[in-house]
Amino acid sequence: MEQCDISRRRLLLGAGCLLASSLLPVSALASQTAPVRKLRLYNPHTGERVSAAYWENGHYDHGTLKEFSHLMRDYRANQLHNIDPKLFDQLFELQRKLGSSKDIHVICGYRSPHTNAVLRSKSKGVAKKSLHMTGQAIDLAIPGVNLARVRQAALSLKAGGVGYYPRSGFVHVDTGQIRHW
Repeated sequence: MEQCDISRRRLLLGAGCLLASSLLPVSALASQTAPVRKLRLYNPHTGERVSAAYWENGHYDHGTLKEFSHLMRDYRANQLHNIDPKLFDQLFELQRKLGSSKDIHVICGYRSPHTNAVLRSKSKGVAKKSLHMTGQAIDLAIPGVNLARVRQAALSLKAGGVGYYPRSGFVHVDTGQIRHW
């Protein structure tokens, strides 16, 4: 009788784990199984390029995160801000979804409040409380990959905000609430 109880418990535990894992987005499961996460970032405004693994052996590489944050700095004001590591996870999953290992062009990463205000005064498309100012957003393009395809792949991640700017030639991705425009 005791052996049946153990088997029943294991069965219920296994079923519970299976149910819980089915509720996770596919991208969350995929990123947990990737032993190494590597990105190739290029900033066309500064000419800087970083290609490095930012996640290995279950941990973020803080040196690489600093390099990525430097590349994504507000180049207009030359101001740095730490970029949310979850944003790099989204970029990694986006590349996996697209089957691409090409450079991600950083059109805009971090934006200082001053730069955001200046850009906002010139364009309706700049949010007053932009997540760029907290290091949670990127405007990007991947040369050779259709922008509409990048947008679709980003939307399929269900992992934050996705904005589509085909006239400006970029897709916005952030780690905020799931939404799109």
